Amino acid sequence: MSSFVLCGQNLYRCTRVIIVKFRRFGFWQLRFADMIRKEEQQYMVELKNVDVHFKDGGGVDALNGVNLRIEDGEFVFIVGDSGAGKSTLLKLLTREIVPTSGRVFVNGYNLSKIKNKKIPYFRRSLGMIFQDFRLIPDLNVYENVAFVLRVTNRPKREIRHRVPYVLNLVKLADRAKMYPDKLSGGEMQRVAIARAFASNPGLIIADEPTANIDPALSYDIVNLLKEINKCGTTVIMVTHEHSLVEYFGGRVISLQSGDVIFDDYIRGTAEDE
Repeated sequence: MSSFVLCGQNLYRCTRVIIVKFRRFGFWQLRFADMIRKEEQQYMVELKNVDVHFKDGGGVDALNGVNLRIEDGEFVFIVGDSGAGKSTLLKLLTREIVPTSGRVFVNGYNLSKIKNKKIPYFRRSLGMIFQDFRLIPDLNVYENVAFVLRVTNRPKREIRHRVPYVLNLVKLADRAKMYPDKLSGGEMQRVAIARAFASNPGLIIADEPTANIDPALSYDIVNLLKEINKCGTTVIMVTHEHSLVEYFGGRVISLQSGDVIFDDYIRGTAEDE
């Protein structure tokens, strides 16, 4: 049994196809797995009438009837106060939780129907950036970035070419042999960005990536994510730093008490410089 991705523009969007050979009949038969027709799913992220209700603590409505579409290749800021629903939204997008009602589609996967055994494969299609970096302390910079490629069984030749490329992209080529405890907060976050981009994912989710670094370096981190976005990768960045959003502009989604109260494009002050 072997699998590959069939990207049919007029039939299916990035439909995973499994080919099974039946010796008894002496022919190849196609079996479509996790199929999502293009007319049903044509966005990198789509939420349809999503509610999330937590029963603990007397009952909390974390998200209320959310409808959301993010195009392939977009850069989107998600903002909102603590408790607005940002963390719940991210947990939906990474399939840590399921909605109480409604449907969630991410990167060609129907997360409302995906089987548990396929969730790890889905998550490998994402790049994650965390505010606390989550680097492996016993691995140097090169090895931290290479790790995500090794666990997905990428060829050694690909790793040798890809890791230096992404380290050069985040301007850390000269730090390749250093360990995390020798790096600044900004450098550690750049390693985390390189790791997230190493596998060339269709979607990168950045959860407060500037929260634990010098505020003066926050703009450099967002600039890096913007450069990655120019490569065609969809980027969703959650942030509390409204100054960053106002500076860079673009699409902004604002949550309040589980509702989307704003979803539009704003002009950034950077455009006036």
